[in-house]
Amino acid sequence: MKHTIQALVENKFGVLARVSSLFSARGYNITSLTVGETQDSAVSCMTIVVEAEEERILEQIKKQLNKLIDVITVIDFTNRDYIDRELLLVKLGKEKNSKEVVDKLIKEYDISVIEDAADYYTLEICDQRQYVEEILKELRQFNIRELVRTGKIAISR
Repeated sequence: MKHTIQALVENKFGVLARVSSLFSARGYNITSLTVGETQDSAVSCMTIVVEAEEERILEQIKKQLNKLIDVITVIDFTNRDYIDRELLLVKLGKEKNSKEVVDKLIKEYDISVIEDAADYYTLEICDQRQYVEEILKELRQFNIRELVRTGKIAISR
C-alpha cells in the first residue's frame, strides 16, 4: 500500500541526502519524492510516497524521520483528507487524429497546450495520479517525444 508522508525540513545543504539515505538504508522504496521551499525560505516541504504493507513499518518510517535533526514535523496523510497533484509536461508529435484526441482530453481533464509547434504539441497536465495515468494511456497511442513529471505534492484540507 502506498502512503503519502509530508516532512517539513530545514532548508539546508544535505537534508535531502540524509532523508533519502534513511529510506534506502532500511530497504524502503520511495516511489515519489518532491521537494520545494515553503512560504518560509528557511523551510522546505518534502512530499514522500512510500510503499509500506504493514502499519508498523509506516510507524517506523515516521519515527526515523522525526529523529533526524533537520526535520521540523512529519505528517502522515494516510488517514487524512487532503488534496494532491502531479505535474507532467509532454511533448506529443502531431499525427493523424492527434488534434482530435488532444481537444477531447482538454475538455475532459485539466490539460493546457503550452506550445503548438509545427510538428508537435507541448502539453501541461496537472491532476491526481489516477487521472494522469488515464491521460497518459490515451496519449501513448501517439508519438510521445518527451515526457517529464513531478512527484506527488499534497496539502491537507
